[in-house]
Amino acid sequence: MSGVRRLGARWRRRRPLRTRLALAASAAVALVAVGVCAAAFFVIRYELLHQLDLSLTQSATRVIQENRGEGPQIVAGECRYLSAPACAQIVPADPEADPEAAYLLPVSAPVREVAAGTRAPYYSNVSRFGQPLRMLTTRFGDGRALQVALRADPVEKGVRQAAVLLAAVGGAGVLLAGLLGYAVSRTGLAPVARLTSTAERIAATRDPRHRIELPPGPPGRQDEVTRLATSFNTMLGELEQSVSSQRRLVADASHELRTPLTALRTNAELLARADRLTPAQRARASGALGRGIREVTGLVNDLIELARDEEPLPLVEEVRIAEVAEHTVAMARTHWPETRFLLEVGAGATEATRPGVPARLARLLTNLLDNAAKFSPPGTPVEVALSVYGAGGGLELTVRDHGPGIPADDLPYVFDRFYRAEAARALPGSGLGLAMARQIARAHGAELTAGAAPGGGALFTLTFGEGP
Repeated sequence: MSGVRRLGARWRRRRPLRTRLALAASAAVALVAVGVCAAAFFVIRYELLHQLDLSLTQSATRVIQENRGEGPQIVAGECRYLSAPACAQIVPADPEADPEAAYLLPVSAPVREVAAGTRAPYYSNVSRFGQPLRMLTTRFGDGRALQVALRADPVEKGVRQAAVLLAAVGGAGVLLAGLLGYAVSRTGLAPVARLTSTAERIAATRDPRHRIELPPGPPGRQDEVTRLATSFNTMLGELEQSVSSQRRLVADASHELRTPLTALRTNAELLARADRLTPAQRARASGALGRGIREVTGLVNDLIELARDEEPLPLVEEVRIAEVAEHTVAMARTHWPETRFLLEVGAGATEATRPGVPARLARLLTNLLDNAAKFSPPGTPVEVALSVYGAGGGLELTVRDHGPGIPADDLPYVFDRFYRAEAARALPGSGLGLAMARQIARAHGAELTAGAAPGGGALFTLTFGEGP
């Protein structure tokens, strides 16, 4: 049996899903059709025999009523014809009391037992006059039995005709089951076939813009296969967005790296001919080379940070946002000595914590403070405020400068990678700081937005959700 199971499992693995589904559906429908036909055959056979037995019972009752008190004899013997009445004979329990004329119907030991009262009446099938007969043997007073017989060939013919007809119907049902199974598998697996075709097309072309065509209808009434296709389309949309984002990142990075790499190459070539340069020229080339290396290093580090989608779980801990803000403000005062940084921590925000990576949150705030310091006019402060809002204890951190602010046309793009407004192109930076800040914020379940501050300047708002 185990060998047969292995062969069956191997056969199923080698057959396509459509073939297996068609065979399963066909087998189920065919089994039902054959079962119904078989049940109908037995019902028809039972009813025909039951009608014949009822006729025998009625004939026996009539003979008993008409021949009450009669001795052993042949009552009627014309059952060889279809239109004739039933053959009937009275048989005694004792063979010595048999009449001189031979019986028309076979007399066996069970017949004598019915006559003697030791056996219950019964039906039997016999053959006489070259025809099949259905015979009833029942009691006929004391010590006697009555045998009544009718031709059974009409019933047998009806049973055979019913068998042939039902076999034809069953065969048609099996054929119809095969067609229905094929139709069901073809229709039911059509979305799967489209999904497979789309996946193969994407694998061949490496283009995630392809989608599976979905049948019309409200989303709430979709079947499982349609929901699978919808989920696959959603996955393709995410994949397309990811691929497009990667392509833009590579294109933007190559564009941004081209200028500093060209400058590095030029300065390196100059230093390679240092014997032809004056000491002042060598010093300028060496300084430019060092600045270019630092710029490229910072740009590459920023790109690596942007390539990360999530924070590493082993480094996540409960972080006091107020402590991170105090640390980054202190570092910003060191880096930007000419800019005043003001920090205000509201009531209840000092002890507030959120799960995160301290170094990454510090990088987020550092980017915001550096951006604010670059656009702050001399003598104007950068204001940092941390406060608690809402009944659930949400945290909000704002960074405001008093610079020219963000033009309305540039506001939708300030968090895009490598985007730099017209006023910022003359300032140092790669255009990745704010994009990195938003990515870090979203990785920590927070939201970073930008807008115009009341009275002028830019206002960046970092909003954390409710606390634990």
